[in-house]
Amino acid sequence: QVQLVESGGGLVQAGGSLRLSCAASGRTFSNYFMGWFRQAPGKEREFVAAIRWSGGSTRYSDSVKGRFTISRDNAKNTVDLQMNSLKPEDTAVYYCAAGTASGRTWPTTNENLYDYWGQGTQVTVSS
Repeated sequence: QVQLVESGGGLVQAGGSLRLSCAASGRTFSNYFMGWFRQAPGKEREFVAAIRWSGGSTRYSDSVKGRFTISRDNAKNTVDLQMNSLKPEDTAVYYCAAGTASGRTWPTTNENLYDYWGQGTQVTVSS
């Protein structure tokens, strides 16, 4: 049974930093993309960042490029999202997701191609 459990959310002032972590269990994720998505109140869920577990190729949304960094720890089976220079518009519930790479080198931004999802963690950035 695949489980993705997010942690690290909270309240931070604009300009601050947070580090989210996703603990993955239940299968081998070597042929998977691990992604972070977010959903703000009244808005659709959107892609934030993703990493290919094997090889480490990454992709970011334009809104977070240069501020957020995604990484994975093979020994701990975790995927982290380091978020710096946070803005109020980053406020959202952040979800970890896993999807099969199926031969693709670069992570997909399409949430429909992610098979497993965590329960989400709230990030609130105050102005």
